[in-house]
Amino acid sequence: MAFYLGVMSGTSLDGLDIALIEQGEQPRLLATRYLPMPSDLRQDLLSLCASGPDEIARAALAENRWAGLAAEGIRQLLAEQKLEPSAIRAIGSHGQTIRHEPARGFTVQIGNPALLAELTGICVVGDFRRRDVAAGGQGAPLVPAFHEALFGHLGQRLAVLNVGGFSNLSLIAQDTPVHGFDCGPGNVLLDAWIERKRGQTFDADGAWAASGKVQDELLAALLRDPFFAGNGPKSTGREVFNLPWLDAHLAALPHYRDEDVQATLLELTARSITDALHNAQQGTEALMVCGGGARNGTLMNRLAALLPAAKVTSTSAQGVDPDWVEAMAFAWLAHCCLEGIPANRPSVTAARGLRVLGAIYPA
Repeated sequence: MAFYLGVMSGTSLDGLDIALIEQGEQPRLLATRYLPMPSDLRQDLLSLCASGPDEIARAALAENRWAGLAAEGIRQLLAEQKLEPSAIRAIGSHGQTIRHEPARGFTVQIGNPALLAELTGICVVGDFRRRDVAAGGQGAPLVPAFHEALFGHLGQRLAVLNVGGFSNLSLIAQDTPVHGFDCGPGNVLLDAWIERKRGQTFDADGAWAASGKVQDELLAALLRDPFFAGNGPKSTGREVFNLPWLDAHLAALPHYRDEDVQATLLELTARSITDALHNAQQGTEALMVCGGGARNGTLMNRLAALLPAAKVTSTSAQGVDPDWVEAMAFAWLAHCCLEGIPANRPSVTAARGLRVLGAIYPA
């Protein structure tokens, strides 16, 4: 048995998730800590998702702040659990993605793992995605192998859906290599639209979307994006799906009420997921949802309506809190790195083969 920490901040940039796991035959969640992202750091990180002046220096300063925030959260969690840093074998730190363009041969996550090791006195494993990209892969999603480790014993033909800023599916069936891919935007457009129109960072429970009406012409135009064709391997990010992308579609169509656009964006998330699942895995018995989208009742209801033959639940139905699955995954990825266990899946990323992921920064 060994203790690991996982640190995750996703494309939604709402905050840092920190999970403490015990790694035995299966990973077990012991404790968690959430730190809201300071608004100025969030804006700095968002601005780095596109080219701008002095971006190398701005990225270096932002990642130092990110590492400092993560270190503070880790200190708080360890104090609550009455654990010394020496009790933790390693921290798995995803860092913050600011660019993801595997077609051009790169993905960039910042978070200064060397500084995080210095601030915590704990070995840090970071930079998980670039090894897969170097092997010709997408570098994402990386969670399907963890989903398989966590839920593969259930013996069902199941899918695990993570809905963060973007959505991704892991398809798990007996005697078949795990398959997975990004489906498209999860919360990223929903969050961006409500922030622009109402000054809110997210649509709680999908209530604003539920007040609007899906606009079929707009939905059809959005779904014609080339990304939605095919079953992967594929991954995406803010480089593809962003407000300028949405604005270009809106400019070519009649004017819609703001809440109708929000309703259509939620339907885009639901349809892109369920269409992909229908195409990639027939006869899915269960869909288990994790990430922030699991807390969106309107989205969960649409997924259930579009998948009448499958049981749609959050991962909490299996005793795993949906808010912490990704942070747990990066704790598990740190374990795999230190044990020399390959953690990518070529069936997911199209890498040339299995690879041990991550770079080690000793304490």
